[in-house]
Amino acid sequence: MPKTDKRINAYIAKAQPFAQPILQHIRTMVHKACPAVEETIKWGFPHFEYSGAILCSMASFKQHCAFGFWKASLMKDSEKILHVGEKASMGHFNKIVSLKDLPPDKIFTAYIKQAAKLNEDGVQLPPKAKTTSATPVEVPVDVQKALQKNKKALEVFNAFAPSHRKEYLQWITEAKTEPTRNKRIETMIEWLKEGKSRNWKYEKK
Repeated sequence: MPKTDKRINAYIAKAQPFAQPILQHIRTMVHKACPAVEETIKWGFPHFEYSGAILCSMASFKQHCAFGFWKASLMKDSEKILHVGEKASMGHFNKIVSLKDLPPDKIFTAYIKQAAKLNEDGVQLPPKAKTTSATPVEVPVDVQKALQKNKKALEVFNAFAPSHRKEYLQWITEAKTEPTRNKRIETMIEWLKEGKSRNWKYEKK
């Protein structure tokens, strides 16, 4: 019997109706491909760990689901199905709105096993390069307060790549007036709740 976490049962039960079969299928596929995997909740959404490291994760939003391999950047993408780098803002399979958006079971299984092998071999992600020219953008107090009031938005914001968080913060701090700034913060929260990046309108659907 797979070792499951009751918190993930609850997470799936609370998800939108369209998302529940997607999340359940992903969960089943991960357990079948890697029977020794362990479930947990990190940053507010389901993660799967194997051999002492994160293997992959999944999440549901208002209108789509997302899935990601922790070490996708090190994986061989023979089927050309992984969205990596800047393209991974919606997950490594892009937006998932139905089971048809997931890879065929045979291919999905092969990718999960490949990711598991990286963990078995103790392969680590390379350390992020330190930059001296770019100064990290601090999260302003008013933005922090807005995020703290919206759990879903905070989860998505924290899960975003630093570059995507920076895009939002720069957009807000560049506002010329307080009403404009407040409106942008409000818009950011709404978009984050839907899993959207700052420039989601320009991303390929």
